[in-house]
Amino acid sequence: MTIKFVATDNAPKAIGPYSQATVANGFIYTAGQIALDHASMEVVPGDVKAQTERVMANLQAVLKAAGSDLSKVVKTTVFLSTMSDFAAMNEVYARWFGDHRPARSTVAAAGLPRNVLVEIEVVALA
Repeated sequence: MTIKFVATDNAPKAIGPYSQATVANGFIYTAGQIALDHASMEVVPGDVKAQTERVMANLQAVLKAAGSDLSKVVKTTVFLSTMSDFAAMNEVYARWFGDHRPARSTVAAAGLPRNVLVEIEVVALA
């Protein structure tokens, strides 16, 4: 089995010893994306809706670099700093996925990197 490591300048660079995504056995596994602007590497200002917009744009860029897109996502995991942000996050998430409905888990996390409000990772078809 070969593993391909994905890197693109159109999404935030990895801020640790990991890749933006890996491709193996026909699947793409992304690292969790947070609301970092890829140019400045700063957290975008705003509420969970604004942060979810940036997270989804980052995921789209990583998937594109891996040769895929959001329509090929089979599973997502959403981490929220508080479940009270679920409805607002879900509104943005639903718009990005449209009629496509990947399986999803959503959990509240005690602390997310850089104190962001949301982090999302996906598994997609390559």
